[in-house]
Amino acid sequence: MKPNPVLTTYLARIRAFHPNARLYLVSVILTGAALGVYRLLSNFYVLSLDFDQNLLGQLITITSMTALLTAVPMGFLADRLGRKNSLLLSGALVSFGILMTVLVPSRPIFYAMNALIGMAQGLAAVTMSPFLLENSGEQERTYLFSLSSGLQMAAASVGNSVGGYLPTWIGQWQAVSATSSSAYAGALAIIAAGSFLGLAPLLGLKTPILTKSDQTVFAPFSYARQHPIMLGKLITPILVTSVGAGLFMPFMNVFFRVVYQQPDPVIGNVLAWGALAMGIGLFIAPPLADRLGKARLVVITQGLSIPFLVLLGYAPLFWMSALAHYARLSLMNMSGPVYQTFVMEHVEPESRATVASLVNMAGNFGWAFSPSISGWLQVSYGFGPVFACVIVLYSLTVFMYWKFFWKAEPPRLQ
Repeated sequence: MKPNPVLTTYLARIRAFHPNARLYLVSVILTGAALGVYRLLSNFYVLSLDFDQNLLGQLITITSMTALLTAVPMGFLADRLGRKNSLLLSGALVSFGILMTVLVPSRPIFYAMNALIGMAQGLAAVTMSPFLLENSGEQERTYLFSLSSGLQMAAASVGNSVGGYLPTWIGQWQAVSATSSSAYAGALAIIAAGSFLGLAPLLGLKTPILTKSDQTVFAPFSYARQHPIMLGKLITPILVTSVGAGLFMPFMNVFFRVVYQQPDPVIGNVLAWGALAMGIGLFIAPPLADRLGKARLVVITQGLSIPFLVLLGYAPLFWMSALAHYARLSLMNMSGPVYQTFVMEHVEPESRATVASLVNMAGNFGWAFSPSISGWLQVSYGFGPVFACVIVLYSLTVFMYWKFFWKAEPPRLQ
């Protein structure tokens, strides 16, 4: 029996990964599982303290707004610290932020810690893409970007599945309700510890120690001045997508609870299977990108996700909405790392940290205000108008990808 050439190529690309990349992937698995639980339970924790969706929207807005406003300072900091120290610091700050919301559960602390987490995520974002690019060759680069995101989603799938039951186990141990703030707090304390332990593999990274003369000068707007049209084409679709994603993605657990009256374990399993479906999509994206071309893969997969988005938001039955959730997640997100690679390959090496920062700013732009708008819409009108807005915005994004990049590269046929 002849070996499958696609599988053979895939395994060869994985074997070519740099040792730094392998350590980073181990950290991604550990922290991805922990943060998968955090994303599932953090909203429920806030609601269990008698706050409403308005506060949830404000907290998500603060996280994204902080990441947006501090993108340039984080770029300076990342240049000073280097890749390894930047990744370690960002992970430690996220773990600390989660723990503080458990130890001091109050509105001011929620605001402050979500701002801190936003800064940490901004630092990680401007570091991750250049780090992966520097630790991969041209042939395996797309595979590394996609596998990084895919493993994170697969780990989040496990985290979501376990996380749906974690408050129940904590509640039984404490003799309190599984939906009490005490049960949620105990679960999140465990997650904070797990997130911190996930940084251990990063200690083994072998990256150059930058001297003062080696440290790059972060120039966040120099590339924009030199290539305004190309930068606009690369970033505008990300910006529009972020506006739509911020309207509904942070509230998927709330959506399934409010609209379909599902309990935490069921919601946890739905999000777990969704993350797994997304991970599978990310795993199969690199060979598809090899065959179709990166830009065309983005147009095709995101275009196919739109009908499932409609079904997700307006399905009359829960199981239909859940299945649409799986299909939409897989199709919409499988091309994300591919496009990230596409962007990095279209800029000069000295500009990659700059463009990564600008891409991060665009990705956080919508999340900086959309969740607050969505929280108000949910309280006033429900989820119907929310999904209507998202459908329009995502359709516009697909059109822009097609207009800007469909002819940018020919498909590379085997």
